Amino acid sequence: MPAYMIVTARIADRDAFINGYGMAAANLVQQFGGRYVLRGPGATLLEGDFGAGGLDGGGSMVISEWPDRAAAEAFWNSPDYAQVKKLREGIADCQVLLIEAAKING
Repeated sequence: MPAYMIVTARIADRDAFINGYGMAAANLVQQFGGRYVLRGPGATLLEGDFGAGGLDGGGSMVISEWPDRAAAEAFWNSPDYAQVKKLREGIADCQVLLIEAAKING
């Protein structure tokens, strides 16, 4: 069953983020069998406080799809990603969720 990684981010230096972390992470996502469904700035929080502070119209959202939860967790827990993740330190605050798709009857 597919799984989705959902990231909300408040990015202080978009150029540094995209050219460093973004490019390196994209290569690993593909290597581990994931694909991006959505990547973009300008997310706006319409209700609640989930991601508040990062989604004020200037926040970013990334959604990636994975073959299953195990593939997403293999990416997230890999030593390669641990190194890549360091590239966003000090330039982005992120909130990351992982959810497995459920079959919807109907």
